[in-house]
Amino acid sequence: MSRRQKKLRRVWLFIIATIWMVIILPLSALSAPYAALVIDARTGKTLHSENADMRLHPASLTKMMTLYVVFEAIENGEISANKMIKISRKAASEPPSKLGLRAGQKIRLRYLIRAAAVKSANDAATALGEAIEGSEAAFARRMNRTAKALGMTRTTFKNAHGLTENGHKSTARDMTTLGRHLFYDFPGYYHLFKRQSINAGMKSVRNTNRRLLQNYSGADGIKTGYTNAAGFNLVASAQRGNERIIATVFGGRSTSTRNAQVKKLLTLGFKKAPSNIRTTKPKKPNYANIDGVGRIVRLKTAVSKSLRPQARPGSFSSSLFLASDNLKSGISHALTLAHATDKGSSVNIPMTGLLSILQSAPAVPEIVTRLSTSGGRDWAINVGRFSSRYAAEKMLLKTALAEIDTLEGSLRKVVKSKLGFEANFVGLNEAAADRACRRLKVRNVNCNILGPT
Repeated sequence: MSRRQKKLRRVWLFIIATIWMVIILPLSALSAPYAALVIDARTGKTLHSENADMRLHPASLTKMMTLYVVFEAIENGEISANKMIKISRKAASEPPSKLGLRAGQKIRLRYLIRAAAVKSANDAATALGEAIEGSEAAFARRMNRTAKALGMTRTTFKNAHGLTENGHKSTARDMTTLGRHLFYDFPGYYHLFKRQSINAGMKSVRNTNRRLLQNYSGADGIKTGYTNAAGFNLVASAQRGNERIIATVFGGRSTSTRNAQVKKLLTLGFKKAPSNIRTTKPKKPNYANIDGVGRIVRLKTAVSKSLRPQARPGSFSSSLFLASDNLKSGISHALTLAHATDKGSSVNIPMTGLLSILQSAPAVPEIVTRLSTSGGRDWAINVGRFSSRYAAEKMLLKTALAEIDTLEGSLRKVVKSKLGFEANFVGLNEAAADRACRRLKVRNVNCNILGPT
């Protein structure tokens, strides 16, 4: 092929691409049905609705459920965010938008999460599904079970990325419900959706929703989506003062017109929503009535009798917690209260409002011994032995902050022995002790379950 022919070929390719982007894509989006829903996120109350229960193509809004299931799996100890994931040929071959993963390469799960949440990468979404359930088909079944448990009654997922597939449909109402659950159920991960760019391991990626994030006051998420069949979709959340609104649009004609409509709906929501109202968080998914393998599998890690654990360091990862200077005084007060207790007595320090920690004190590697507990809740966990009571009490506070939901109701107990001060949580049942230890181990924190004597 001559140089002139190559030049003409490039010109024609450019013309064809321009026609596709300027004429064909907008026309295809015009045929996508429109639907919208606006809610007060604090209560779930509907503020505006149009075709909200019509089953439509969700496109990449699907990745909201993909990420919800992944967050759930991490929190339940099924997988670690630091785990290296081997990319399959199927995941690598997914069409754009994509991170550019190669078959056979390994990448940490956390980077796949970032790529799916921020760039809306299809290859990352498929890789996440395969990492959690072994195959995308099995992961889609889990997505559907989770959707059912969340009350998303008119949603069916067929894949993890949202590319058009027969029967893969949802509604504006169901996707709004999912967006609200993401915000309230996983506040530790929600910040990802407002990042305008982020390191995804291989490269830095930019947010597909950055135009709205940049141009609407209070906007902090959540997810965009586009396919020919779906049009331009968006679930958006914004907060102003005490008010938080979630607005969902299906079937936008373009990015700009969709964003303009979402801004209009968010503003409508802020005008209709009361300034002061009690927040009622949505209930977490209930799998009790889901048949078969829909439940989360609990790994059996508890011992049937108290064994002598191996030696381990007493240090604790400071990365588990968020620093907050304005709460240090409250924690110092709690530590002082704990320090004042009699040796060997149970300490039940109120944890409400404590969201930060003091710098961890150095600890000496020790061996943890058995603990005897009594009563109906006669299981315990041990999180270290330390050279001083103060260091042991600090460890108990840190651990309680990390697993406040799991350990709530237990007693923090420091027991002095000939070898040092042991930091224990007592008064747990077997399931709670098992769950707490699994979740701490996912964060690379050593934990030993102590059975009843």
